[in-house]
Amino acid sequence: MAPITDPNTLSNHHSVVTQSTCVDVTLDFESSIVSGYVTLTFKALEDGVGEVVLDTSYLDIKKVAVNGKEAIWTLEDRTEPYGSALKICLAEQTKAGESIEATVFYSTTDKCTALQWMEPSQTSNKKHPYMFSQCQAIHGRSLYPCQDTPAVKSVFDISIRSPYPVVASGLPRGTSDFEAGTLAYKFRQDIPIPSYLLAVASGDIASASIGPRSLVYTGPEELLKCKTELEGDVEKFIEIAEKLIYPYPWTTYNVLILPPSFPYGGMENPNITFATPTIISGDKSNVDVIAHELAHSWSGNLVSNASWEHFWLNEGWTVYIERRIQAALHGPQYFDFSAIIGWKAFKESVELYGEGHDFTKMVVDLKGKDPDDAFSSIPYEKGFNFLYYLDRLIGREKWDTFIPQYFKTYQQKSLTSFDFKDTLLEFFASDSEASAALATVDWDTKFYSPGLPPKPDFDTTLVDVCYALAQCWESIDSAQFQPNPADIAGWSSGQLVVFLEAITDLALPLSKESVEIMKDAYKFLESENAEILSRFLTVGLKAKDENIYPATAEALGKWGRMKFVRPLFRLLNDCDRELAVATFRKNENFYHPICR
Repeated sequence: MAPITDPNTLSNHHSVVTQSTCVDVTLDFESSIVSGYVTLTFKALEDGVGEVVLDTSYLDIKKVAVNGKEAIWTLEDRTEPYGSALKICLAEQTKAGESIEATVFYSTTDKCTALQWMEPSQTSNKKHPYMFSQCQAIHGRSLYPCQDTPAVKSVFDISIRSPYPVVASGLPRGTSDFEAGTLAYKFRQDIPIPSYLLAVASGDIASASIGPRSLVYTGPEELLKCKTELEGDVEKFIEIAEKLIYPYPWTTYNVLILPPSFPYGGMENPNITFATPTIISGDKSNVDVIAHELAHSWSGNLVSNASWEHFWLNEGWTVYIERRIQAALHGPQYFDFSAIIGWKAFKESVELYGEGHDFTKMVVDLKGKDPDDAFSSIPYEKGFNFLYYLDRLIGREKWDTFIPQYFKTYQQKSLTSFDFKDTLLEFFASDSEASAALATVDWDTKFYSPGLPPKPDFDTTLVDVCYALAQCWESIDSAQFQPNPADIAGWSSGQLVVFLEAITDLALPLSKESVEIMKDAYKFLESENAEILSRFLTVGLKAKDENIYPATAEALGKWGRMKFVRPLFRLLNDCDRELAVATFRKNENFYHPICR
């Protein structure tokens, strides 16, 4: 395997590597603090190691012990954006292969970026507080001292003491030790995972079955609606993915529907996907977000990028598997339909950064940079389009033999783009036809060229009608077009998204009058589907239709998902800066730190 260089960690993971992690902490909702200890067991990778260096960020370190004895330690000055290195002195220099056990007693602080603490007023039933974590990409170090790099994987024992129910990224091992109105909730993760996949949530949480190996967790009032939305689909997704790759390895696949301030569509925490409530639209139209997070069970969780510079390995593969699931469920044209929607987001991200920006490359340089700054649809869609290019280059039948082999080769490991290349070429080395095809790949261009690659010739069967209607709206002032609800009768929510995105892509925005006509004809402003409503708001903001501004401000007070929040704030700021600032100030504490 290629040497792993992760510029976003301060740890000395090339000298000692974490093999097991025991987290034992208490949640203090009044102070918004996590306190307790973590015990890390390391394996020395070389002779003469004199210290263990861990990543921390805004942690209050109390005490450190090594192999049961109090140890000397120093917390280095903060290095932005990576935090403070915790250097733990070893009493004796180690030999390669030796085991080291370090226990760090600590608490989080009010600057912790991994956690969001919510007052009862911020929850749906407004009865109890709530907290949840989001450790990707480098926020794990603000939750506990660790080697915060995806290059390092560890098994976990997790104990979380809380006055409210707890879920975490492992298999439940029951509760114990009732004390002062709290219980210790225990979990075990036997499959090694990187630090960014440690997850915890606690609050007024109830659960219901949505499949033979799946539960949905959410607030009691939302439980029936969430169960109805997800029931029956999750197991289908799992079975399709198993046929494409191999059997699901994590025993259970559960979903936690979080409060609306969660900044992502979903987070693929093992055993318990954290998901935005915007996927619960009442018509199952956004359930495919779960297909994406489920696909991460193999791509990202089991087989991980070795550093965030190779993030496309996590997300490109996951998008590819997600679209194969969609095609198996709905028909092959849905693979291309989803890819067309993805290409639009891809193109917009490239335009936002600039065509030549380093973050528009598939393999990026993150030295001295915050991985969150590089977060966009680019690693998802550029990665997907590269894999789809290989799929077509080699041929689907042969390509499908590589997929399970790739995930077997790197299961419970982390890899770089160069490992992927070597594995692919080696796999097809005995196939002269496939090898000849792969010899035409310009790997340097694929990995390092900025901007958009050549656009594939996608099947436009499902989008042609959407584009045709958009053209009618483009010429509404001069044509005999009379908008009518029948225009979109029977359309899927995905087709409505494509139509609205085609409108936002027009050379000139619609007039304010046209936006009002569309609002009345199609009732988009009444939609409960965030994907549709957010795009209609975009149409209205681009038209600078003042009637749309209040609805935008209202939506920004309900959604915390960055996919919606950031673009809408940019547009609202262009239209009415005073309202944009006031809306942000009003909802600032509602948004997750990563979103803010």
